Amino acid sequence: METILIVDDEKNYPPILSAVLEEEGFATLTANSGREALEILNNSDVDLVLTDMKMPSMDGMELLERIKTKNADLPVIMMTAYGTVERAVQAMQKGAYNYILKPFDNETLVIYVNKAVSMYRVIKENRYLRDAVKLKYSFSNIIGKSKTMQDVFEIIRKVAPTNATVLIEGESGTGKELAAKAIHFNSPRRGKPFIAVNCSALAENLLESELFGHEKGAFTGAIAMKKGRFEMADEGTLFLDEIGELSQSLQVKLLRVLQEKVVERVGGVKPLSVNIRIIAATNKQLKEEMEQGRFREDLFYRLNVVNIVLPPLKQRIDDLRLLIDHFIKKYADEHDSDTPVKGLDNEVERLFNNYNWPGNVRELENVIERAMIMCPAEIIRVSDLPRDFRNNVDSSMYLDGIPNNATLYKTLALVEKNMIKRALKLTNNVQSNAAELLGIGKSGLSKKISRHELSQDIVE
Repeated sequence: METILIVDDEKNYPPILSAVLEEEGFATLTANSGREALEILNNSDVDLVLTDMKMPSMDGMELLERIKTKNADLPVIMMTAYGTVERAVQAMQKGAYNYILKPFDNETLVIYVNKAVSMYRVIKENRYLRDAVKLKYSFSNIIGKSKTMQDVFEIIRKVAPTNATVLIEGESGTGKELAAKAIHFNSPRRGKPFIAVNCSALAENLLESELFGHEKGAFTGAIAMKKGRFEMADEGTLFLDEIGELSQSLQVKLLRVLQEKVVERVGGVKPLSVNIRIIAATNKQLKEEMEQGRFREDLFYRLNVVNIVLPPLKQRIDDLRLLIDHFIKKYADEHDSDTPVKGLDNEVERLFNNYNWPGNVRELENVIERAMIMCPAEIIRVSDLPRDFRNNVDSSMYLDGIPNNATLYKTLALVEKNMIKRALKLTNNVQSNAAELLGIGKSGLSKKISRHELSQDIVE
């Protein structure tokens, strides 16, 4: 539902125009001065401004200029009497969409408004398409050759063309929003809005207003009507991140949206139809949350129509090399340098391969970017890595998962065996490359393979 702002200093005129336009299915806001109109525009999403030309203090021409400074694409229709037609023509030269002569009949007004709103709708759709191309949320931007990631790609391929609700699960930093955007931008809704909301970032009352919007005067500080994210995502996709943080009352309201496809603004009584696709994400185990009574079972099954589980980086170590190369290229392109970084030295690669990556892909990207900023040469060395990362590596290396009663000899042997298996796996069982990665000679590696009873043809 598009929103039209009506501006006229004659106090009886805006309510009359509002009644006409609301009968045609538009939402309306009204102002009796240019300054009041600017205040509304700063706090509300508007699709068209219908303003009188002649007003005290700030006339329609000055209001137009202020509007165009903020949003050059927002259409403005000037209402003018015969004596100010020349000024209205000047306004069109400065960016007004059109002008309409007072007095006018309702049918003419509706025609003008429909044309302006349709034009702005196309502009917004093209803007979303340009953003989609710029962001390039295609499958090629989700990096991974491991089987777990290939399974994820296959689910995305199948679900993207549908309107099915999707629940994405995974630890923080695994790329849940990236997966959601891949679904949206490979769907028939790609030209419509993709709106993201972090459900853990706002207090309950603020989150309710953010999601559902509010009417003017609904609470202290609500100086103008504001559309919620559900309305903003109409015909597109709403991504609800950290869905497990929703309060019980908001869970009930979300369930109603999923069931009935309508929302009500805070302080409003009029149901508003919305055509949206919901993609939710969580780093919590929602089934456990259900058992503890913190998450509604009926909402879970509404959200969990299609389930995608993103693995942590430590479970897709095969993808580490691809991710490293991707981030090095990404930040080499972004940061102009006389000596662009091209790779890692062997010691850094060993640290990366043996690290647990608790922050997952997000942590890897952060470490790579910071190291490239500090790196004076083409190869990243240990000294270029962030200090906090080096400390984390020192405090965690090899100790996770080792029993407290394990002997030093058996522990070292197990670590050595696992490192050899991983090196062979990362180098496609090429012993010379695996030896270089481990920092030992090829003959030494062959002896260790024999000692640990490893056969290259059985290394997975």
